[in-house]
Amino acid sequence: MKKIINYFLQGLLYIVPISVMFYVVYLTFKTIDGILPFQFPGLGLIVIISLITFIGFVGSAIIASPINLFFQKLLKRAPLLQIIYSSMKDLMNTFVGKKKGFNQAVLVRLYENSTIERIGFITNEDLSSLGIKDGKVLVYCPDSYNFSGMLFVAERSYITPITANSSEIMKLIVSGGVTEIDN
Repeated sequence: MKKIINYFLQGLLYIVPISVMFYVVYLTFKTIDGILPFQFPGLGLIVIISLITFIGFVGSAIIASPINLFFQKLLKRAPLLQIIYSSMKDLMNTFVGKKKGFNQAVLVRLYENSTIERIGFITNEDLSSLGIKDGKVLVYCPDSYNFSGMLFVAERSYITPITANSSEIMKLIVSGGVTEIDN
C-alpha cells in the first residue's frame, strides 16, 4: 500500500506542474484572444501579436524622428508620467532590449562579519553619476514568489560572483530556492 501511495504522489509531481502550465497558457490564450470580438479561435491572438509587431517596427523606424522628440518633451512636462514611462521602458529593455540586465549573478554579504548572504544581480558598476565613490556597485536582489526586490549599494569586497547561468539563478530566487539549477 505504501508503494502505491508513493507512485500516486510521484504521479502528482509530474502531472500538477504540467497541468498548471497548460492551464496558464490556455487562460492567457483565451484572454488575449477574447480582447477582439472575432468568431474564429486564434484570430484575435494573431491580430494582437501582428499589431504589437507592427508598432515595434514603426517605433524603431521613427525612433529619431520629430514625433519621438515631441513625445519626450511632453513627458518632461508631466514628471510622474515620465518616471512611470522611463521605469517601464528600462525594465522592458532589461529583459528584451539590446542592453540585457541581470547578467552577473552574485552573492552579497550584507554585514561585515555576517555569514548570511543574499543572491542578486549587479545592475550598475559605475556610480560616479550618483556621487558614490569607486569600489561600490548596485546589486538588485529579487524577492521570492514576488515581482519586487531590494536595491543595495554594496562594496565590491562583499560580493562573490556566481558562475551559474543568470536565468537559472533568477528561477531559483523566484521559486524560493526549490528549483534545481541546470548546468
